[in-house]
Amino acid sequence: HSHRDFQPVLHLVALNAPLSGGMRGIRGADFQCFQQARAVGLAGTFRAFLSSRLQDLYSIVRRADRAAVPIVNLKDELLFPSWEALFSGSEGPLKPGARIFSFDGKDVLRHPTWPQKSVWHGSDPNGRRLTESYCETWRTEAPSATGQASSLLGGRLLGQSAASCHHAYIVLCIENSF
Repeated sequence: HSHRDFQPVLHLVALNAPLSGGMRGIRGADFQCFQQARAVGLAGTFRAFLSSRLQDLYSIVRRADRAAVPIVNLKDELLFPSWEALFSGSEGPLKPGARIFSFDGKDVLRHPTWPQKSVWHGSDPNGRRLTESYCETWRTEAPSATGQASSLLGGRLLGQSAASCHHAYIVLCIENSF
């Protein structure tokens, strides 16, 4: 995967199928990001776009790459001018028409693989973990447990909606350093 203009970018890509809140923890989700990125020839380090007991979503991307490196989709289309821009407190608004692709190239907003167009994140609008809202550290799909999610139909990546952990939602992966 090469870039025509060689500008550093970070990719935001969805896992190839939706997951419930029982992801075998943050490590289980991170491992799926790693495996699926490698399977399509992406060499960067991809981490799950999730807060957990020991990690705020905001801190996943390397500090040096947060302010100036653009966030793009699998096809190098701009999603956000920077990682920091996502966490301005405005719930991460997507540009109209922005597309998010899975590692196998499907548009998650248009493809039936994801009947629920929501994304798990477990965070407040500033990317800090919400301890009561991350499906018991992403280890349960119990209907009574909740995880913080956002409907992409509302055009926001960090919308604030607590959802039952038995739902199968989009899980995003972020390349964590250029």
